[in-house]
Amino acid sequence: MNKMTTSPPVVVTGAAGFIGMHVCERLLARGERVVGIDAVTPYYDPALKRARLETLKHDAFTFHEIDLADFAAVMRVFDEVSPDRVVHLAAQPGVRASIDDPVTSIRANCDGFVTVLEAGRRHGLSHLVYASSSSVYGANRTLPYSTEHSVNHPVSLYAASKKANELMAHTFAHVHKLPVTGLRFFTVYGPWGRPDMAAWLFTHAIFAGEPIKLFNNGNMWRDFTYVDDIVEGVLRTLDRPATPNPAWNAEQPENSSSYAPYRVYNIGNNRSVNLIEFVETLEKIIGKPAIRTLLPMEAGDVLETRADISALQRDVGFTPSTPLADGLGRFVEWYRNYHRI
Repeated sequence: MNKMTTSPPVVVTGAAGFIGMHVCERLLARGERVVGIDAVTPYYDPALKRARLETLKHDAFTFHEIDLADFAAVMRVFDEVSPDRVVHLAAQPGVRASIDDPVTSIRANCDGFVTVLEAGRRHGLSHLVYASSSSVYGANRTLPYSTEHSVNHPVSLYAASKKANELMAHTFAHVHKLPVTGLRFFTVYGPWGRPDMAAWLFTHAIFAGEPIKLFNNGNMWRDFTYVDDIVEGVLRTLDRPATPNPAWNAEQPENSSSYAPYRVYNIGNNRSVNLIEFVETLEKIIGKPAIRTLLPMEAGDVLETRADISALQRDVGFTPSTPLADGLGRFVEWYRNYHRI
């Protein structure tokens, strides 16, 4: 492990979450001091979140269990630790959850984000990197999804909340010159993943001999992205604070940059995988067939996602590249160990 730095700590919100835990691990491994914040909500089993936090036991890691919508509590942490950078990953995840419980989604995703923006502004952050989502592309059908495409037609409140985050971030970049970078993640999977996502749901069902649900009869495609590739993208962008784009033209405005210190990138594997292929890959790894239940398309879902990552390649020199079979193999190995199968 690298020697611990004496520079200000990095605050990571959503530290008990899937991506947050992995980001904290990587920051600690390279010698950073990390301050984690998470509300440990019961959206899914809090025991999994506690287990993730157990992996982060480290002299350079401190944790605060608070709700980001509690501005006074967040400011107390920021005043105590004086961070220089923030990775904001906390959110109420899930397209379907946002349809069933819109109030909780907006409170977590919008109220919580403006708290972090304002706390960051008051502390003069050098950079705030935050999680957006591929869901912002909504009704757009032009593939691959480019950060220059319109994202004005969301098909779920979760997507709308992430689009709102991008607008809020730009406002703070404009008014307060706060450097902000948004990262549109594409269907992340890997060890310590969420129980409500495809890799976990399908793996659990195959081991248990239960049917898996394939919406739109399995005729859906996703840009599945391995978590280590996501984390590499997060760290590379964190290390390159957003700056104003001197070529930005108000008469022909780019969507992914600005005259303000603002950037938006896609992070995806740049390959769409059919859900049937995804299931077949899991069947080979586990060595057991899945029982399939074919269902119609669900409200809020989109048919296909695929990321144009040319801007990420150009600006930070990174291309996600983990093959699906490798990533799923690592997930299944972790799943077996975690559940003692």
